[in-house]
Amino acid sequence: MPETTVAVLGTGIMGLPMAANLAAAGHTVRAWNRTRDKAEPLRDQGCTIADSPAEAVDGADVAVTMLSDGATVDEVMRAASAPAGTLWVQTSTVGPEWTTRLAEFAAGAGLDFVDAPVLGTRKPARDGTLVVLASGAEDLRERCAPVFEAIGGRTMWVGETGAASRLKLVANAWVLALTNGTAESIGLARALGVDPKLFLEAITGGALDVPYAHLKGGAMIDGEYPLAFASRHAAKDARLVLDAAGDGIDLAGTRAALAHLDAAIADGHGDEDMAALIHGVEGPSGR
Repeated sequence: MPETTVAVLGTGIMGLPMAANLAAAGHTVRAWNRTRDKAEPLRDQGCTIADSPAEAVDGADVAVTMLSDGATVDEVMRAASAPAGTLWVQTSTVGPEWTTRLAEFAAGAGLDFVDAPVLGTRKPARDGTLVVLASGAEDLRERCAPVFEAIGGRTMWVGETGAASRLKLVANAWVLALTNGTAESIGLARALGVDPKLFLEAITGGALDVPYAHLKGGAMIDGEYPLAFASRHAAKDARLVLDAAGDGIDLAGTRAALAHLDAAIADGHGDEDMAALIHGVEGPSGR
């Protein structure tokens, strides 16, 4: 594999393991994060810690953004001043509107832009098994392949720029509804005096079984929410889904999930895993 220099901008819960996997695959990695301490663990992985986005991107073949929202991605990439011809792999979940704006900025700056949000949370990011949803110019696929192979277990090319971000919202609507539905069933079990573990046992191995329900449901039952995807980020994604849907379709599952996430965040669970939305289902004193 030819040596590639990759700038990773954003080393939070997803960006940090992605950068580590890129380094493990033999790429030269320069990592930047607004809070530098969050990037420092990558030094032991052979990565260089940059003081600014511009320092990270200077001379890099590829810039990978994994940041909280579209406005932050825009701000950071403008500060990076990446030279024309740089491949920009945009992996953050920002929604269709911001993807269009970022692609327009990239075109004006002469950057080769690929819309590539990922499916997965902390563990698949750490294991290098994310599903990469990619869209963009056909002639950029080969240049992206070494990056995608390092961070993901599977890549889906789904069309022209923006198609991947739209598909990501479709998948997120399902995840939100599934997590919320699991919380509602567990909350109902408790209200009816049923051991909620029996609910998970009842669906095990049958057509209704979903591993994700056991993962999130177990956390809800235990009342412990080890961070895989923060509630505040899940709420942001729920709003992106609802904004994109507009008035044309009733996404009741997403709206319920958002209401419960907002309640959980107000109750102090914003930085805990999205499984904490059960606090919105049951209320602050539900347990």
